Order: sequence, then C-alpha cells, then structure tokens
Amino acid sequence: MPKPPTLGRQRRTNPVVWCFAIVCSIIATTVIIAGIVIFSGYLVLRPKVPLLSVRAARLDSIYYNGDVFAVKLMVVIRAENHNRKAHASFYDTRLLLGYHGVRIARLVADPFDVPRNGTVDLNYVVESSPIPLPREEQYLTDQSMKKSRLMLFVLKGSSKTMWKVGPLGEVKFTLHMDCELVLPVNGSVLLHSRCSTKSH
Repeated sequence: MPKPPTLGRQRRTNPVVWCFAIVCSIIATTVIIAGIVIFSGYLVLRPKVPLLSVRAARLDSIYYNGDVFAVKLMVVIRAENHNRKAHASFYDTRLLLGYHGVRIARLVADPFDVPRNGTVDLNYVVESSPIPLPREEQYLTDQSMKKSRLMLFVLKGSSKTMWKVGPLGEVKFTLHMDCELVLPVNGSVLLHSRCSTKSH
C-alpha cells in the first residue's frame, strides 16, 4: 500500500519583503493622491502665464543729417496678470531697443508685483545720443524719411515671472520678447501693437 504524501513546512514570507511592499504601496498611494490634488487645483484655478506687451509707442522727434542719427521716443510696456486668484511678481526685466541692428537704449525695471487679474504699466522715455550710422542703415533711413514715413525699431529682451498657484506651489517662467515696432515719423501714437512676450 503506497504511503500518503507528506506535506512539508510552508515557507513564510520574509518580513523585509512585507515591509518593502507596504512602503511601495504607501508611496504609490501618495503619488496618486498628489496627482489628483494637483489636477483638481489646475482645473479650479486655470493658471495663466503673465506676460509683457507694448501698450503704446510714439516717435516724438528724430534728428538725421545724412550719417548721424538720434531719436526721442516713448514706449509703454504693460505687465499683465490674468490669474484671478494669485498676484504675479516680475523681476530681471531687461529689454533692448534697436534700430536696424544699432543699439539705441536698454529698458530695465526693478522687481515689481502685479495684482491678481490686474496690469501695471512701465513708462519709458528714450532719448538717444547721436549715433553714426553705417552706409546701409543710412540708405534705409533715407527711404524711411522720404518715402514710407515709417521707422522700424526692434524690441528684444526678457523678464522673469513667478506666482503661486494654490496647491501647485510657486510657478516660474522666463518671458522672451522679440518683435518689431513700426512708428510713424509724424508723432502718431502706435496703440495695441502685437508685440508681446512668449514664455519658456
């Protein structure tokens, strides 16, 4: 008569493995909850990146004698914050105003805050010193003065912004501006230009 099979002792799971499994479960649960909180906060707050834009610009005066160039102009940069529940801070604001590759002025600003769903205007009055123009720029200036009656300026630079988005914490972006300003030589004000920053 065959002997009935005998069962050996069952092996117990190592306590270290149980601890590791519990820790992994806790971490996974924490990550899931954090993701739900962040996603819910995003849906509720709908955060929007603050921006800088050219609100207005005007060429007040121009001096040009054939090879030396000087201008006086006004530029209004508007900082915009369309977040309804958080104010935004701007810092390291540095813009460069140029004319056909010739540097005219640097537009800078100390750190400042923009209230929630608000705006702040930065008013600049630029008066350049006489600038000798290369031959090609002399030709372009002649054409602008005599034919189109429009002067082309370039505004480049960047600013950094930071704001708090509820449970998401602080959010930081660098804003970059690179656009053209076409100003009439008759002193007319350019309003609501399409010149604004892009975030990175």
